[in-house]
Amino acid sequence: MNTPICDYVNEYAQKAPARFHMPGHKGVSFLGFEDRDITEISGADDLFHPSGIILESEENASRLFGCPTVYSCEGSSLCIRAMLYLAYTEGGCRGRCLAGRNAHKSFLNTAILLDFPIKWLWAGKDYLSCPVTAEQVERAIQEEPEKPFALYLTSPDYLGNQLDLDAIGAVCQRCGVPLLVDNAHGAYLKFLPQSRHPMDFGAALCCDSAHKTLPVLTGGAYLHFRQEAMRQRVKDAMALFGSTSPSYLILQSLDRANPYLETLPQGLLALAPNIAALKGSLLARGFTLAGDELLKLTIRTDLWGYSGEELGNILEKQNIYCEFQDESHIVFMFTPENTRQDFAALRAALEAIPRRESREKILPLCWPEPVLSPRAAAFSRKVTIPVDRAAGRILAAASVGCPPAVPLIMCGERISEELVPVLKALGTEFVTVVEKNPLGGSCP
Repeated sequence: MNTPICDYVNEYAQKAPARFHMPGHKGVSFLGFEDRDITEISGADDLFHPSGIILESEENASRLFGCPTVYSCEGSSLCIRAMLYLAYTEGGCRGRCLAGRNAHKSFLNTAILLDFPIKWLWAGKDYLSCPVTAEQVERAIQEEPEKPFALYLTSPDYLGNQLDLDAIGAVCQRCGVPLLVDNAHGAYLKFLPQSRHPMDFGAALCCDSAHKTLPVLTGGAYLHFRQEAMRQRVKDAMALFGSTSPSYLILQSLDRANPYLETLPQGLLALAPNIAALKGSLLARGFTLAGDELLKLTIRTDLWGYSGEELGNILEKQNIYCEFQDESHIVFMFTPENTRQDFAALRAALEAIPRRESREKILPLCWPEPVLSPRAAAFSRKVTIPVDRAAGRILAAASVGCPPAVPLIMCGERISEELVPVLKALGTEFVTVVEKNPLGGSCP
Protein backbone atom coordinates (compact mmCIF):
# COMPACT_ATOMS: atom_id res chain seq x y z
CA MET A 1 0.00 0.00 0.00
CA ASN A 2 1.32 3.43 -0.90
CA THR A 3 2.09 6.19 1.61
CA PRO A 4 1.34 9.47 -0.20
CA ILE A 5 1.86 11.81 2.78
CA CYS A 6 5.20 10.26 3.72
CA ASP A 7 6.31 10.26 0.09
CA TYR A 8 5.47 13.93 -0.36
CA VAL A 9 7.25 15.05 2.81
CA ASN A 10 10.29 12.90 2.07
CA GLU A 11 10.61 14.38 -1.42
CA TYR A 12 10.20 17.88 -0.02
CA ALA A 13 12.84 17.34 2.67
CA GLN A 14 15.32 15.89 0.18
CA LYS A 15 15.12 19.07 -1.91
CA ALA A 16 16.48 21.04 1.09
CA PRO A 17 14.28 24.02 0.14
CA ALA A 18 14.49 27.57 1.38
CA ARG A 19 11.61 27.49 3.88
CA PHE A 20 9.77 30.78 4.12
CA HIS A 21 6.84 29.17 5.91
CA MET A 22 6.01 27.75 9.30
CA PRO A 23 7.29 26.07 11.48
CA GLY A 24 9.93 28.40 12.83
CA HIS A 25 12.71 25.81 12.98
CA LYS A 26 12.91 25.96 9.13
CA GLY A 27 13.89 22.32 8.96
CA VAL A 28 17.02 22.83 11.06
CA SER A 29 17.61 19.90 13.40
CA PHE A 30 17.03 20.53 17.10
CA LEU A 31 15.42 17.19 17.99
CA GLY A 32 16.25 15.30 14.81
CA PHE A 33 12.98 15.26 12.86
CA GLU A 34 12.50 18.90 11.95
CA ASP A 35 13.16 18.43 8.23
CA ARG A 36 9.99 16.31 8.09
CA ASP A 37 7.87 18.77 10.07
CA ILE A 38 5.97 20.99 7.66
CA THR A 39 2.74 22.95 7.42
CA GLU A 40 -0.01 23.15 4.81
CA ILE A 41 2.16 24.41 1.97
CA SER A 42 1.37 23.92 -1.71
CA GLY A 43 0.93 20.22 -2.41
CA ALA A 44 0.64 19.23 1.25
CA ASP A 45 -3.18 19.21 1.18
CA ASP A 46 -5.59 20.41 3.89
CA LEU A 47 -6.65 18.03 6.69
CA PHE A 48 -10.20 19.38 6.98
CA HIS A 49 -10.76 19.88 3.23
CA PRO A 50 -8.54 17.23 1.67
CA SER A 51 -8.33 16.68 -2.07
CA GLY A 52 -4.81 15.32 -2.53
CA ILE A 53 -2.34 13.29 -0.49
CA ILE A 54 -4.34 13.36 2.77
CA LEU A 55 -7.52 12.25 1.02
CA GLU A 56 -5.62 9.46 -0.72
CA SER A 57 -4.14 8.27 2.57
CA GLU A 58 -7.51 8.42 4.37
CA GLU A 59 -9.05 6.39 1.54
CA ASN A 60 -6.33 3.78 2.11
CA ALA A 61 -7.29 3.66 5.80
CA SER A 62 -10.98 3.43 4.85
CA ARG A 63 -10.33 0.33 2.77
CA LEU A 64 -8.44 -1.29 5.62
CA PHE A 65 -11.17 -0.61 8.20
CA GLY A 66 -14.00 -1.37 5.79
CA CYS A 67 -15.78 1.93 6.43
CA PRO A 68 -15.19 5.65 5.77
CA THR A 69 -12.31 6.79 7.99
CA VAL A 70 -10.64 10.16 8.60
CA TYR A 71 -7.59 11.23 10.59
CA SER A 72 -7.25 13.21 13.79
CA CYS A 73 -4.01 14.81 14.98
CA GLU A 74 -5.60 15.62 18.35
CA GLY A 75 -6.37 12.17 19.60
CA SER A 76 -9.75 10.58 20.18
CA SER A 77 -10.75 13.66 22.18
CA LEU A 78 -11.29 15.60 18.94
CA CYS A 79 -13.14 12.64 17.45
CA ILE A 80 -15.43 12.42 20.49
CA ARG A 81 -16.34 16.09 20.20
CA ALA A 82 -17.10 15.66 16.49
CA MET A 83 -19.13 12.45 17.04
CA LEU A 84 -21.36 14.06 19.63
CA TYR A 85 -21.83 17.22 17.57
CA LEU A 86 -22.84 15.18 14.54
CA ALA A 87 -25.28 12.99 16.48
CA TYR A 88 -26.81 15.90 18.42
CA THR A 89 -27.36 18.11 15.39
CA GLU A 90 -28.57 15.20 13.25
CA GLY A 91 -31.15 14.52 15.96
CA GLY A 92 -32.38 18.10 15.81
CA CYS A 93 -30.71 18.95 19.13
CA ARG A 94 -33.49 17.05 20.89
CA GLY A 95 -33.51 14.27 23.45
CA ARG A 96 -30.86 13.18 25.90
CA CYS A 97 -27.66 11.24 25.37
CA LEU A 98 -27.59 7.91 27.17
CA ALA A 99 -24.01 7.40 28.33
CA GLY A 100 -22.02 4.85 30.28
CA ARG A 101 -20.84 6.47 33.48
CA ASN A 102 -17.17 5.63 32.80
CA ALA A 103 -17.03 8.18 29.98
CA HIS A 104 -13.76 10.02 29.33
CA LYS A 105 -13.75 13.64 30.45
CA SER A 106 -13.75 14.76 26.80
CA PHE A 107 -17.37 13.54 26.69
CA LEU A 108 -18.24 15.77 29.64
CA ASN A 109 -16.35 18.70 28.13
CA THR A 110 -18.36 18.31 24.92
CA ALA A 111 -21.61 18.27 26.89
CA ILE A 112 -20.49 21.56 28.43
CA LEU A 113 -19.76 23.05 25.02
CA LEU A 114 -22.93 21.81 23.29
CA ASP A 115 -25.18 21.97 26.36
CA PHE A 116 -26.92 18.67 25.71
CA PRO A 117 -28.65 16.73 28.52
CA ILE A 118 -27.28 13.38 29.73
CA LYS A 119 -28.87 10.29 31.22
CA TRP A 120 -26.11 8.31 32.92
CA LEU A 121 -26.10 4.51 32.79
CA TRP A 122 -24.63 2.86 35.87
CA ALA A 123 -23.30 -0.68 36.09
CA GLY A 124 -20.46 -2.61 37.69
CA LYS A 125 -18.53 -2.30 40.92
CA ASP A 126 -15.94 0.38 40.17
CA TYR A 127 -15.59 3.79 38.57
CA LEU A 128 -13.47 2.75 35.60
CA SER A 129 -15.87 0.16 34.20
CA CYS A 130 -19.52 0.26 33.21
CA PRO A 131 -20.57 -3.19 31.93
CA VAL A 132 -24.02 -2.28 30.64
CA THR A 133 -25.98 -4.98 28.87
CA ALA A 134 -28.23 -4.91 25.84
CA GLU A 135 -31.20 -5.42 28.16
CA GLN A 136 -30.24 -2.39 30.25
CA VAL A 137 -29.79 -0.30 27.12
CA GLU A 138 -33.18 -1.29 25.71
CA ARG A 139 -34.89 -0.55 29.01
CA ALA A 140 -33.17 2.84 29.28
CA ILE A 141 -34.24 3.78 25.74
CA GLN A 142 -37.83 2.76 26.41
CA GLU A 143 -37.93 4.77 29.65
CA GLU A 144 -36.88 8.01 27.97
CA PRO A 145 -39.76 10.47 27.41
CA GLU A 146 -38.15 11.45 24.10
CA LYS A 147 -35.99 9.28 21.88
CA PRO A 148 -32.32 9.71 22.85
CA PHE A 149 -30.18 11.35 20.22
CA ALA A 150 -27.41 8.81 20.89
CA LEU A 151 -26.09 6.02 23.07
CA TYR A 152 -22.46 6.66 24.03
CA LEU A 153 -20.31 3.83 25.39
CA THR A 154 -16.66 3.12 26.12
CA SER A 155 -15.35 -0.26 24.97
CA PRO A 156 -12.75 -1.49 25.68
CA ASP A 157 -12.38 0.42 28.93
CA TYR A 158 -9.06 1.24 30.55
CA LEU A 159 -8.96 -2.02 32.50
CA GLY A 160 -9.53 -4.10 29.38
CA ASN A 161 -13.23 -4.93 29.76
CA GLN A 162 -15.26 -5.18 26.55
CA LEU A 163 -19.01 -4.77 26.13
CA ASP A 164 -21.29 -7.02 24.09
CA LEU A 165 -21.50 -4.46 21.30
CA ASP A 166 -23.04 -6.99 18.93
CA ALA A 167 -26.15 -7.25 21.10
CA ILE A 168 -26.14 -3.58 22.07
CA GLY A 169 -25.75 -2.50 18.45
CA ALA A 170 -28.76 -4.64 17.47
CA VAL A 171 -30.87 -2.90 20.13
CA CYS A 172 -29.79 0.54 18.91
CA GLN A 173 -30.59 -0.31 15.30
CA ARG A 174 -34.00 -1.68 16.28
CA CYS A 175 -34.81 1.42 18.33
CA GLY A 176 -33.36 3.91 15.84
CA VAL A 177 -30.79 5.30 18.30
CA PRO A 178 -27.25 5.94 16.94
CA LEU A 179 -24.54 4.04 18.78
CA LEU A 180 -21.37 6.07 19.42
CA VAL A 181 -18.35 4.15 20.72
CA ASP A 182 -15.18 5.38 22.33
CA ASN A 183 -12.92 2.63 21.02
CA ALA A 184 -9.75 4.54 21.86
CA HIS A 185 -8.03 1.38 23.12
CA GLY A 186 -9.25 -0.89 20.35
CA ALA A 187 -7.92 0.23 16.96
CA TYR A 188 -6.42 -3.25 16.51
CA LEU A 189 -9.76 -5.04 17.04
CA LYS A 190 -10.55 -4.85 13.32
CA PHE A 191 -7.53 -7.02 12.57
CA LEU A 192 -8.21 -9.98 14.83
CA PRO A 193 -9.08 -13.29 13.10
CA GLN A 194 -12.70 -12.31 13.74
CA SER A 195 -13.20 -8.55 13.92
CA ARG A 196 -14.45 -7.13 17.20
CA HIS A 197 -14.42 -3.56 15.95
CA PRO A 198 -17.48 -1.46 16.90
CA MET A 199 -18.16 -0.50 13.27
CA ASP A 200 -18.76 -4.18 12.54
CA PHE A 201 -21.34 -4.28 15.35
CA GLY A 202 -23.52 -1.48 14.09
CA ALA A 203 -21.88 1.62 15.55
CA ALA A 204 -22.90 4.81 13.74
CA LEU A 205 -19.70 6.61 14.74
CA CYS A 206 -16.56 5.34 16.43
CA CYS A 207 -13.17 6.73 17.40
CA ASP A 208 -9.87 4.82 17.68
CA SER A 209 -6.72 6.21 19.26
CA ALA A 210 -4.25 4.82 16.75
CA HIS A 211 -1.31 5.76 18.96
CA LYS A 212 -2.44 3.50 21.81
CA THR A 213 -2.09 0.15 20.08
CA LEU A 214 -0.53 0.93 16.68
CA PRO A 215 2.91 2.34 15.75
CA VAL A 216 1.56 5.89 15.46
CA LEU A 217 2.82 9.05 17.15
CA THR A 218 0.93 10.25 20.21
CA GLY A 219 -2.19 12.15 19.15
CA GLY A 220 -2.87 10.12 16.00
CA ALA A 221 -6.45 8.85 15.87
CA TYR A 222 -9.24 7.72 13.54
CA LEU A 223 -12.88 8.72 13.27
CA HIS A 224 -15.03 6.11 11.54
CA PHE A 225 -18.54 6.61 10.17
CA ARG A 226 -21.00 4.69 8.03
CA GLN A 227 -21.79 6.69 4.90
CA GLU A 228 -19.24 8.13 2.49
CA ALA A 229 -21.65 10.98 1.80
CA MET A 230 -21.02 12.17 5.37
CA ARG A 231 -17.30 12.74 4.80
CA GLN A 232 -17.36 16.52 4.47
CA ARG A 233 -19.88 16.88 7.30
CA VAL A 234 -17.52 14.86 9.47
CA LYS A 235 -14.60 17.02 8.41
CA ASP A 236 -16.58 20.19 9.15
CA ALA A 237 -17.45 18.89 12.60
CA MET A 238 -13.80 18.17 13.33
CA ALA A 239 -12.79 21.59 12.02
CA LEU A 240 -15.26 23.18 14.43
CA PHE A 241 -13.25 21.89 17.40
CA GLY A 242 -9.81 21.18 15.95
CA SER A 243 -6.63 23.12 15.40
CA THR A 244 -5.90 24.79 12.07
CA SER A 245 -2.29 23.62 12.47
CA PRO A 246 -2.35 19.82 12.23
CA SER A 247 0.89 17.98 12.91
CA TYR A 248 2.38 16.60 9.73
CA LEU A 249 4.55 14.34 11.83
CA ILE A 250 1.40 12.69 13.18
CA LEU A 251 -0.15 12.60 9.70
CA GLN A 252 2.93 10.84 8.36
CA SER A 253 2.78 8.25 11.13
CA LEU A 254 -0.93 7.60 10.37
CA ASP A 255 -0.06 7.31 6.70
CA ARG A 256 2.82 4.93 7.41
CA ALA A 257 0.57 2.81 9.61
CA ASN A 258 -1.56 1.78 6.62
CA PRO A 259 0.93 -0.74 5.17
CA TYR A 260 1.55 -1.90 8.75
CA LEU A 261 -2.17 -2.65 9.16
CA GLU A 262 -2.02 -4.95 6.13
CA THR A 263 0.32 -7.22 8.09
CA LEU A 264 -1.17 -6.67 11.55
CA PRO A 265 -3.34 -9.83 11.49
CA GLN A 266 -0.19 -11.94 11.23
CA GLY A 267 1.51 -9.86 13.93
CA LEU A 268 -1.41 -10.35 16.34
CA LEU A 269 -1.46 -14.09 15.67
CA ALA A 270 2.24 -14.29 16.50
CA LEU A 271 1.82 -12.13 19.61
CA ALA A 272 -1.19 -13.93 21.09
CA PRO A 273 0.70 -17.03 22.39
CA ASN A 274 3.18 -14.83 24.28
CA ILE A 275 0.34 -12.97 25.99
CA ALA A 276 -1.55 -16.19 26.73
CA ALA A 277 1.57 -17.79 28.22
CA LEU A 278 2.20 -14.78 30.46
CA LYS A 279 -1.39 -14.61 31.67
CA GLY A 280 -1.51 -18.37 32.20
CA SER A 281 1.67 -18.31 34.25
CA LEU A 282 0.38 -15.50 36.47
CA LEU A 283 -2.97 -17.21 36.97
CA ALA A 284 -1.22 -20.45 37.94
CA ARG A 285 0.82 -18.55 40.50
CA GLY A 286 -2.35 -17.11 42.05
CA PHE A 287 -2.60 -13.62 40.60
CA THR A 288 -6.10 -12.30 39.89
CA LEU A 289 -6.51 -10.77 36.45
CA ALA A 290 -9.23 -8.43 35.21
CA GLY A 291 -10.57 -7.68 31.73
CA ASP A 292 -10.71 -9.79 28.59
CA GLU A 293 -8.93 -7.58 26.06
CA LEU A 294 -6.13 -9.29 24.13
CA LEU A 295 -3.56 -6.51 24.29
CA LYS A 296 -3.95 -5.71 28.00
CA LEU A 297 -2.80 -7.38 31.16
CA THR A 298 -4.65 -6.01 34.19
CA ILE A 299 -3.67 -7.35 37.62
CA ARG A 300 -5.69 -6.90 40.82
CA THR A 301 -2.71 -5.83 42.90
CA ASP A 302 -4.77 -5.35 46.06
CA LEU A 303 -5.53 -9.08 46.16
CA TRP A 304 -1.78 -9.74 45.96
CA GLY A 305 -1.26 -7.43 48.93
CA TYR A 306 -0.02 -4.31 47.15
CA SER A 307 -1.30 -1.10 45.68
CA GLY A 308 -0.74 -0.63 41.97
CA GLU A 309 1.67 2.18 42.80
CA GLU A 310 3.77 -0.12 45.01
CA LEU A 311 3.98 -2.78 42.33
CA GLY A 312 4.77 -0.15 39.70
CA ASN A 313 7.64 1.21 41.79
CA ILE A 314 9.11 -2.27 42.20
CA LEU A 315 9.02 -2.81 38.44
CA GLU A 316 10.46 0.60 37.60
CA LYS A 317 13.58 -0.29 39.58
CA GLN A 318 14.00 -3.10 37.01
CA ASN A 319 13.42 -0.70 34.10
CA ILE A 320 9.91 -1.97 33.45
CA TYR A 321 7.17 0.64 33.07
CA CYS A 322 3.44 0.00 33.11
CA GLU A 323 0.60 1.92 31.44
CA PHE A 324 -1.48 2.64 34.53
CA GLN A 325 -1.56 2.03 38.26
CA ASP A 326 -3.97 2.90 41.04
CA GLU A 327 -4.90 1.65 44.49
CA SER A 328 -6.11 -1.71 43.22
CA HIS A 329 -4.79 -2.34 39.69
CA ILE A 330 -1.78 -2.26 37.45
CA VAL A 331 -2.22 -2.30 33.67
CA PHE A 332 0.25 -3.35 30.97
CA MET A 333 -0.35 -2.85 27.23
CA PHE A 334 1.18 -5.02 24.51
CA THR A 335 1.69 -4.75 20.77
CA PRO A 336 3.60 -6.85 18.24
CA GLU A 337 6.51 -4.46 18.82
CA ASN A 338 7.09 -5.93 22.29
CA THR A 339 9.91 -8.48 22.15
CA ARG A 340 10.24 -11.92 23.73
CA GLN A 341 12.78 -10.31 26.03
CA ASP A 342 10.13 -7.80 27.15
CA PHE A 343 7.75 -10.62 28.06
CA ALA A 344 10.45 -12.62 29.80
CA ALA A 345 11.56 -9.63 31.87
CA LEU A 346 7.98 -8.78 32.91
CA ARG A 347 7.15 -12.37 33.79
CA ALA A 348 10.30 -12.83 35.86
CA ALA A 349 9.79 -9.54 37.69
CA LEU A 350 6.14 -10.24 38.55
CA GLU A 351 6.75 -13.82 39.64
CA ALA A 352 9.52 -12.64 41.97
CA ILE A 353 7.15 -10.39 43.94
CA PRO A 354 6.08 -12.27 47.09
CA ARG A 355 2.41 -12.47 47.93
CA ARG A 356 1.23 -10.56 50.98
CA GLU A 357 -2.02 -10.46 52.88
CA SER A 358 -4.86 -9.12 50.76
CA ARG A 359 -5.48 -5.41 51.14
CA GLU A 360 -8.72 -5.37 49.15
CA LYS A 361 -10.49 -2.11 49.75
CA ILE A 362 -13.79 -1.70 47.97
CA LEU A 363 -14.59 1.95 47.40
CA PRO A 364 -18.31 2.65 47.71
CA LEU A 365 -20.07 3.58 44.49
CA CYS A 366 -21.84 6.89 44.93
CA TRP A 367 -24.61 8.13 42.70
CA PRO A 368 -24.22 11.91 42.90
CA GLU A 369 -27.29 14.13 42.78
CA PRO A 370 -27.46 16.30 39.62
CA VAL A 371 -28.28 19.89 40.54
CA LEU A 372 -27.12 21.95 37.56
CA SER A 373 -26.41 21.13 33.95
CA PRO A 374 -22.71 20.55 33.23
CA ARG A 375 -22.65 23.79 31.23
CA ALA A 376 -24.31 25.87 33.97
CA ALA A 377 -21.84 24.55 36.54
CA ALA A 378 -18.80 25.04 34.30
CA PHE A 379 -19.80 28.65 33.51
CA SER A 380 -20.62 29.57 37.10
CA ARG A 381 -18.51 31.60 39.51
CA LYS A 382 -16.16 29.13 41.17
CA VAL A 383 -14.05 28.67 44.24
CA THR A 384 -11.43 26.01 45.00
CA ILE A 385 -11.64 24.46 48.46
CA PRO A 386 -10.12 21.49 50.36
CA VAL A 387 -11.99 18.28 49.65
CA ASP A 388 -12.62 17.88 53.41
CA ARG A 389 -14.95 20.89 53.19
CA ALA A 390 -16.63 19.86 49.94
CA ALA A 391 -19.62 17.85 51.20
CA GLY A 392 -22.83 19.42 49.95
CA ARG A 393 -21.09 21.60 47.36
CA ILE A 394 -21.68 21.42 43.60
CA LEU A 395 -18.75 20.46 41.40
CA ALA A 396 -17.86 23.18 38.87
CA ALA A 397 -14.74 21.87 37.11
CA ALA A 398 -13.96 18.48 35.64
CA SER A 399 -10.60 18.39 37.34
CA VAL A 400 -11.88 15.82 39.79
CA GLY A 401 -11.06 12.60 38.11
CA CYS A 402 -10.16 9.03 38.63
CA PRO A 403 -7.19 8.46 36.37
CA PRO A 404 -7.19 8.02 33.50
CA ALA A 405 -9.47 10.99 32.98
CA VAL A 406 -12.69 9.25 34.03
CA PRO A 407 -14.44 11.64 36.44
CA LEU A 408 -15.80 10.27 39.68
CA ILE A 409 -18.30 13.09 39.75
CA MET A 410 -19.47 15.33 36.94
CA CYS A 411 -19.85 19.09 36.72
CA GLY A 412 -23.18 20.11 38.17
CA GLU A 413 -23.44 17.21 40.61
CA ARG A 414 -23.48 17.58 44.39
CA ILE A 415 -20.55 16.14 46.32
CA SER A 416 -22.03 13.84 48.95
CA GLU A 417 -20.62 12.99 52.37
CA GLU A 418 -20.05 9.44 51.11
CA LEU A 419 -18.00 10.62 48.13
CA VAL A 420 -15.50 12.71 50.11
CA PRO A 421 -13.47 9.73 51.46
CA VAL A 422 -13.51 8.17 47.98
CA LEU A 423 -12.03 11.32 46.50
CA LYS A 424 -9.41 11.44 49.25
CA ALA A 425 -8.54 7.77 48.79
CA LEU A 426 -7.82 8.47 45.12
CA GLY A 427 -5.54 11.40 45.88
CA THR A 428 -7.85 14.40 45.49
CA GLU A 429 -6.93 17.21 47.89
CA PHE A 430 -8.83 20.17 46.42
CA VAL A 431 -11.99 20.58 44.35
CA THR A 432 -13.43 23.47 42.37
CA VAL A 433 -17.06 24.08 43.21
CA VAL A 434 -19.87 26.49 42.42
CA GLU A 435 -19.47 29.59 44.56
CA LYS A 436 -23.18 30.30 45.08
CA ASN A 437 -26.10 28.02 45.85
CA PRO A 438 -28.36 27.93 42.75
CA LEU A 439 -31.34 28.38 45.05
CA GLY A 440 -29.88 31.58 46.39
CA GLY A 441 -27.30 32.50 48.98
CA SER A 442 -23.92 31.00 49.70
CA CYS A 443 -23.29 27.29 49.64
CA PRO A 444 -22.53 25.67 52.98
